[in-house]
Amino acid sequence: MNLTLHLTEACNMDCAYCTRVKQPVRMTEAVLDAACDLAFSQGKTAGLCFFGGEPLLERPLIERAVARCKQISAETGKPVSYKMTTNGTLLDADFLSLAKREDIGIGLSFEGTAQDCCRTFRDGSGSFSVVSEKAKLLLDYQPDAHAMMTVAPQAVPQYAEAVRYLYDLGFRRITGTIAYGKKVHWTDSDLELLEAQLREIAAYYAERFLHGRPFYFSPFDAKIRDCITGFNPGERCHLGFRQMPVAPDGRIYACTQFIGDADFCLGDVFGGISKERQRELAKREAVPETCRECALRKRCTNSCGCLNRLETGNENTVSPLQCTYEQMLIAIADETADRLFTADEAAFRRRYAQG
Repeated sequence: MNLTLHLTEACNMDCAYCTRVKQPVRMTEAVLDAACDLAFSQGKTAGLCFFGGEPLLERPLIERAVARCKQISAETGKPVSYKMTTNGTLLDADFLSLAKREDIGIGLSFEGTAQDCCRTFRDGSGSFSVVSEKAKLLLDYQPDAHAMMTVAPQAVPQYAEAVRYLYDLGFRRITGTIAYGKKVHWTDSDLELLEAQLREIAAYYAERFLHGRPFYFSPFDAKIRDCITGFNPGERCHLGFRQMPVAPDGRIYACTQFIGDADFCLGDVFGGISKERQRELAKREAVPETCRECALRKRCTNSCGCLNRLETGNENTVSPLQCTYEQMLIAIADETADRLFTADEAAFRRRYAQG
């Protein structure tokens, strides 16, 4: 079973687009231990993702979880995997040594040269200089670490520059998404500039590919691969089934944006997950009515309940922003795929024709 542990609701940063409510709430050791046990209770493997707030504010809990899971894994024969999403400010050599030893995959929330547009410390000071140095340290220990970009309107003018910076720094796996939620306000001019920036990134992405030095950029890689394999993005995540978050108090919810909503609570780490509640949620999932006749329906993230809830307040209602972005992204990804396929069909097939 895969669980995302919200170790704390506290954070040492104050990002402009953050959707979480910061508060001094942490997970207790009793909840953590029960969550580790629950992760091993179903399936052939166990998986934990350390999340927050900023999870490294509760580093002892991470260390405790790893020690406990190692013991359970030895007793049960079930392998365990770990991931963590961090703002990077508290990374150090000691923790990275632990992460390398225990194979904790780290995703670094970092917007590169656009960092200070939105990602500031609590006192309003920029974090670029700190996180850029931490990023170099991370890559020393984990060359395949992810850089995770969230691009708000104010950072759009630097999007392509930031991607090039992250590549030059050494990242070969970059995830990118636009910022959503009540704190973010996109205009038509922002979206026009976003399209221009994505086209600039696409040109760079293609150039690196054709020179034998490709990198993974999630907005393009996902759309291209899904088109080739026929995979529907909606199959990646179903509310309450794939990667369920555990709140600091031990309650388990269908997805991150539903934490605190009793209608989407599936149980807790002490009593387990209610199969009945899971089945009820599965029945509620449907392709939004406005999307049913769309030719891009099976290539779009219209089924992401978390995202829909952020934008419209309803898990089955897609926002105009999301619709515009998805159409833009698919068009650019397809144009890029055509160019790469024409230039080097063999290399293209090797990279993308894998599920």
